[in-house]
Amino acid sequence: MRTKSLALAGSLLCLSNIGQAQVPAQKPGVLPPETAPTQAQQRLSLAEALALAEAASPTLRLKMAELSAAEGQRADAGAWLYNNPQLSVDQTRRSVPSTTGSERRSEWGAGLSQTFEVGGQPSYRREATSAALTALRLEIADVRRHVRAEVAERHTRVLALQQRADTETQALKLFDDTAVAVQRRRQAGEDTRLDANVARVEAERARNQLAQIQEQLLEARAELAKQLQLPPGSLPMATGELSAQRAGYSLDALLASADNQPRAGALAARETSAAARLKLERASTYPDVTVGLNVGREGPGAARERLTTLTLSVPLPLFKRNSAGIGAAQTELTQVQIERQAAQRDARASVSSLWARLASLEDRIRRLQESVLPALADNQQLSIKSQQAGQIGLLELIVVSRQSLDARRDLIDALADYQSTRIALELAAGWPQEGTQP
Repeated sequence: MRTKSLALAGSLLCLSNIGQAQVPAQKPGVLPPETAPTQAQQRLSLAEALALAEAASPTLRLKMAELSAAEGQRADAGAWLYNNPQLSVDQTRRSVPSTTGSERRSEWGAGLSQTFEVGGQPSYRREATSAALTALRLEIADVRRHVRAEVAERHTRVLALQQRADTETQALKLFDDTAVAVQRRRQAGEDTRLDANVARVEAERARNQLAQIQEQLLEARAELAKQLQLPPGSLPMATGELSAQRAGYSLDALLASADNQPRAGALAARETSAAARLKLERASTYPDVTVGLNVGREGPGAARERLTTLTLSVPLPLFKRNSAGIGAAQTELTQVQIERQAAQRDARASVSSLWARLASLEDRIRRLQESVLPALADNQQLSIKSQQAGQIGLLELIVVSRQSLDARRDLIDALADYQSTRIALELAAGWPQEGTQP
């Protein structure tokens, strides 16, 4: 087998750097000038992205806008009397026939009435509105956690695709250099047409792979910009590192946290509110008592009478018994109870499943970093020495280089999956996310 030149071997030796065990710190994606995007780019760390998301998220802002209504209902329910008093005034002009003609009299009356609830409705109403306000605040906290988790996942995806783009850019340059070197050697009669075709195909595959990654990266940046409500045309660049690190929590701690997360607390408060509303609707079957006091002046001018009247009115609950309101409240309570039980069961199941997946990813990343990548790097060195000694050909050398490149891709994808799983696990368990960065 013919001996290859040292220039070609040195070019392919650089591919071994792609298969190192550790992922380097993220740098801005190195894109060829002809394929670099023209959109404005802004470098964002995860902490900066989370701060922007909390300030600009439409979902979070819409949820927070509901606070005014809930606080207003709580204020109304806390009033001393739920029903306002009623003031009535009347003026009467009478024309009374008499022996001397028609006599006109002016009479007036004024009254004040107040309706009192007698079935304990005020306390039930205060309990229901207070629990609803507590539930809303916990739901806002839950929405905030979902927004943060979504932004963290998209930031991680952009970070991983940037590293993939860097890797594919390096691979493209190396395969292009290899193709040019082989073509020169073929023209000099040192390589075959098959070697030239293989090198050219590998270069085109690398170029196609880079184009695909750049398309995915562009889409991921656009999604992140949309989530952060950035100006049109602004595509953020993620900064940070991909690593297989997580906070020091155990499965038992996560399961305990899942039972006390904001969503669980919100559903518990919703259940309390629904139960109080059911009591309120049932208490509404008791008739309200309306007490009134009226004063007035009647009669002729010479014998004007002053009237003071005390009234008491009670509706008779003969036909309408508030069945619709009681049924709706009972349905709401049952639905909230079912939702709470299902959410609690699903949260614990999700935590257990994601915990197992996270452990599996940790093992896979450790195997890649400690076993696969070092072995491939060693193979790369050995194959280049063998190729220089004429023991293997270009095809075998490209296969080894391709394996190293694939291992690098596998590591980046595994780290991205690890971070996405960690984010989903902490979200499902309600674990604090502040300070956890990829």
